[in-house]
Amino acid sequence: MRAVAQRVTRASVTVDGDVVGEIGRGLLVLVGAAHGDGPEDATALADKLVGLRIFADPEHRMNLSVVDVGGAVLLVSQFTLLADVRKGRRPSFTDAALPDVAEPLVMTMADRIAAAGVPVATGRFGAKMSVELVNDGPVTIVVDVVEGRVV
Repeated sequence: MRAVAQRVTRASVTVDGDVVGEIGRGLLVLVGAAHGDGPEDATALADKLVGLRIFADPEHRMNLSVVDVGGAVLLVSQFTLLADVRKGRRPSFTDAALPDVAEPLVMTMADRIAAAGVPVATGRFGAKMSVELVNDGPVTIVVDVVEGRVV
């Protein structure tokens, strides 16, 4: 699994003109599932994101997690994170998991994040979404998980 986590002051997802997910301070996480990913990958990724110390402490050092600052997570599925652009000009998405595999993994992440006490909002799986955010910093972190381990 691959995630792009952005520290935000606010973020939202809109589908067909309706806001389906919205947070204030916290993390906007774009997440893609690959062939072979399983629940252990989703759990490891969720745990890593919840514990990432990328929020400023009183000395302005990145030393606090989303839990520490009372933030939230907006989790948005994005299969295009698994794009392979090594050949030609058109990306290949053959490494991305099929929707019937990817959706439960994203929901496993959402459940794990919520179990850590962090409010979670989500986009709508498979929908054409408009994502709006205010990146704080900007701070953007890429996290890859393979076989239940962060790599």
